[in-house]
Amino acid sequence: MQTRRIGRTALAVTEYSFGTAGLGGLYRECTREAAMATLDAAWEAGIRYFDTAPFYGLGLAERRVGDFLRDKPRDSFVLSTKVGRLLHPVPENQVPDYSYVKPLNFDVTYDYGYDAIMRSVEMSYARLGLNRIDILYVHDIGGYTHGAAKNAVYLRQLLDSGLKALDELKSSGVISAYGLGVNEVPVCLDVMRQADIDCILLAGRYTLLDRSAVAELLPLCAKKDTSLVVGGVFNSGILATGPVEGAHFDYMPATGEVRAKVAAMERIAGERGMPLAAPALQFPLANPHVASVLLGTAKPSSLTRNMELTRYGIAPEDYAAFEPHTLVAPELGPEAVRA
Repeated sequence: MQTRRIGRTALAVTEYSFGTAGLGGLYRECTREAAMATLDAAWEAGIRYFDTAPFYGLGLAERRVGDFLRDKPRDSFVLSTKVGRLLHPVPENQVPDYSYVKPLNFDVTYDYGYDAIMRSVEMSYARLGLNRIDILYVHDIGGYTHGAAKNAVYLRQLLDSGLKALDELKSSGVISAYGLGVNEVPVCLDVMRQADIDCILLAGRYTLLDRSAVAELLPLCAKKDTSLVVGGVFNSGILATGPVEGAHFDYMPATGEVRAKVAAMERIAGERGMPLAAPALQFPLANPHVASVLLGTAKPSSLTRNMELTRYGIAPEDYAAFEPHTLVAPELGPEAVRA
């Protein structure tokens, strides 16, 4: 599988990468056997970049990823995890419902400051059982997760001291790159206007359907040589399922307007002899500032099916036909609700 470089660093990642929220039991239980089988399917497909986070299964995904990668040559893969949430143990009957099924017995505290980031890295080492993390993402900072008032506090933590921690970790060689792992564009612009970061793991905002990143973020990434890793390419499912009743967009049931846009896209893909999921999966890589497309699943069959979509030949100019049916996510209100 081809690789692309992260920003100005020497780090290169495979064009398709594997996200591990599903291995932590997101929305449905994932057994250890299923997790290992899915990771093995990703490895066999040529994927060598794996992304995880303390939040996924409240530590469970990190443990499973570390167990899988531990016997692989360390220079044969790239690993990223995240900071911003510290885990602390709680009784089993007090584990909050974060949509993970059978997570570990922890809860989270948000903290984007210097000490918390340093502590989070050490805790991730322990869960992973590995001695090197290549990329650190600041996880879910922004109004999308916190609302405007709380995020103002967290953003100040990051800008005042959290970025210093990340810079120290990079300059000392502990990590090779750092950036943001978010679901929105505005916080990326807020941070990039005040600091240089290597990469952004952006979910759902640079897809065949949602072009929220195009107007400001992509030009800024080009100017600063910041790479994008694009997650959520199916926009919560609708670009894979099509505009069926009950299809989801942006983690909620899709509106009639969104379903109509996707129906038009589905017709265009069908005229070209391919399922809509194929251009949806490949679209971000047509941009040179996208380093990788992140695929997340907890089933080997789903991983294999998604990788088969990469075999359709799609030229960059083919995407122009879809552009009249794209959208930009509406602005967030102060309480992290789309206007």
